[in-house]
Amino acid sequence: MKDQREPVLVTRSSLPPIEDYIEKLRHIWDTAWLTNMGVYHEELKEELKKYLKVDGIELFVNGHMALEMVLQAFQLEGEVITTPFSFASTTHAIVRNNLTPVFCDINPEDFTIDTSKLEELITERTSAIVPVHVYGNICDVEAIEAIAKKHGLRVIYDAAHTFGEELDGRGVGTFGDASMFSFHATKVYNTIEGGAVTFRDPQMADVLYQLKNFGITGKESVEYIGGNGKMNEFQAAMGLCNLKYMEENIASRRAAAMRYRSRLEGVPGIRLSKPNPRVKANYAYMPVLFEDYKWTRDEIYSRLAEHNIFARKYFYPCINAYECYSGRFDPHETPVAEKISKQVLTLPLYAGLPLETVDEICDVILQ
Repeated sequence: MKDQREPVLVTRSSLPPIEDYIEKLRHIWDTAWLTNMGVYHEELKEELKKYLKVDGIELFVNGHMALEMVLQAFQLEGEVITTPFSFASTTHAIVRNNLTPVFCDINPEDFTIDTSKLEELITERTSAIVPVHVYGNICDVEAIEAIAKKHGLRVIYDAAHTFGEELDGRGVGTFGDASMFSFHATKVYNTIEGGAVTFRDPQMADVLYQLKNFGITGKESVEYIGGNGKMNEFQAAMGLCNLKYMEENIASRRAAAMRYRSRLEGVPGIRLSKPNPRVKANYAYMPVLFEDYKWTRDEIYSRLAEHNIFARKYFYPCINAYECYSGRFDPHETPVAEKISKQVLTLPLYAGLPLETVDEICDVILQ
């Protein structure tokens, strides 16, 4: 019989005090300006530029639309090298741009794209690399930049997991030609739904703005085949409220992550990814690998569920094993990603997660 306790979910949306949000809503009601780049939209852009330490940013209705449209903005053709160890959105955005994904295996230590295997996948049809910063682990950006420069390739990062992170004091959104951030409700920082693209070339600002607004470039001109990717004022208002509490929320996440480490690190058969001392972390996820542990990943998953604790097999299966790509890709060609996808479990982690609950979760795993 399932434990009668309140469910503990893998994540819980961070929300500001309700009074903060209601105060923002008053302005929306007074002006009746609900969307189309209103006051809060523009204010949030400026605040995020400062917080993320980037020069250019454009906001979107969600992270997936942001990724689709930045790929479109670069007018890519042919093949794009990416990772199968990511959320569905990464590859779907590539395919929906009529591009061919080429899957590179991952590094077994931090689960990001294995840069030692990148060059062998580059052909005359390769136009870009779309690496993913996984669980807050930042890719080997130096190696990727060197390879891309050598072969004349664009680099667009899927930075959905790395909001606010820095590498040697540099905002993660400044690497590559562009980076996509997700502000989904389950992320470290949310605007309910939402996303953004940060970019290096200032000319990208106009292109991305126009693409997310149906390709409209003037009152009587439509120069691009765009879509509707605009963030509305309700989302932007939530973003402004949540931004005020980011440091407090990350500190709470850090406390929970450290408690997990104190309980699980060094246990035979259990492996945690090692923190990078160069990275200012956001503690987005708590991935745990069960490698020859006394129970399998799936058994742990089920045991936790019996206690009303809901972890997540994130990412499983690998993207190149999805039904929608059946016959197109072979997951056995990326054996490290395939293996880790069958071993990894992300444990509950969110701001406000009681340390006593972390201990209960660890007790179930270790019993």
